[in-house]
Amino acid sequence: MSVDESVLLEAQGLVKEYEPGRRVVDDVSFAIRRGETLGLVGESGSGKSTVARLLLRLAEPTAGTVRYDGQDLLAMSQREMRGMRRRMQIVFQDPYAALNPRMKVKQILSEPFEIHGERPSEGVGARLQEMLKTVGLEESALERFPHEFSGGQRQRINIARALALRPEFLVLDEPVSALDVSVGAQVVNLLRELQKRYVLTYLFISHSMPLVRYLCDRVAVMQRGRLVELGECEQVCSAPRDEYTRRLIAATPEMPEALRVGD
Repeated sequence: MSVDESVLLEAQGLVKEYEPGRRVVDDVSFAIRRGETLGLVGESGSGKSTVARLLLRLAEPTAGTVRYDGQDLLAMSQREMRGMRRRMQIVFQDPYAALNPRMKVKQILSEPFEIHGERPSEGVGARLQEMLKTVGLEESALERFPHEFSGGQRQRINIARALALRPEFLVLDEPVSALDVSVGAQVVNLLRELQKRYVLTYLFISHSMPLVRYLCDRVAVMQRGRLVELGECEQVCSAPRDEYTRRLIAATPEMPEALRVGD
């Protein structure tokens, strides 16, 4: 069987049932190409975040397969998955809940190295400083606690932690939905810059079609656990085939001007 080397991650026939007959994810299939941003869009409860958890094996699917760089993730042991998770990271929606309030930033950013038993060649301290600079924060942030930062700054810390082990693939689970528009715009543009700098591949989860259109190369639209449309972002946004997609676009027809900051 030939393997498409342009594909980094591929999901086939993903199903998740939390109880018999109630499918939260129902026969979802898509591929993510290396270096692209695939938008996964839909209303709350459509199954987007559950798909993300299945891809990273933070939850186990009822059926289906997930292949990363040609390897079957569902066939891996927990030890093998731990090694794989160095290459796959997630940035969660809530920048407040994602950080341990009892830990200083230097401890938070050091956690990935401790979990994976890894020490950067340049030293942990130098890597932490580099990570903070990369997301636009000062070195002095290392000695502070999460409550001392704004929501946007906390999300930058989350992003820095996700990048600590220099992964190839990031799941961005509604990373700006808890932020106001202007702060969210700055974070979105930071994500674009980081993708170019580190040649990252993104799965960007959102309920906002304008935001997906701004950031993503292709878009997959979910409704009630099923994928109803998948295609190039401009094509889907300009000429959607599915009625549900048309309703999503009509609900937020234009991108707020603030989201153009830095474009």
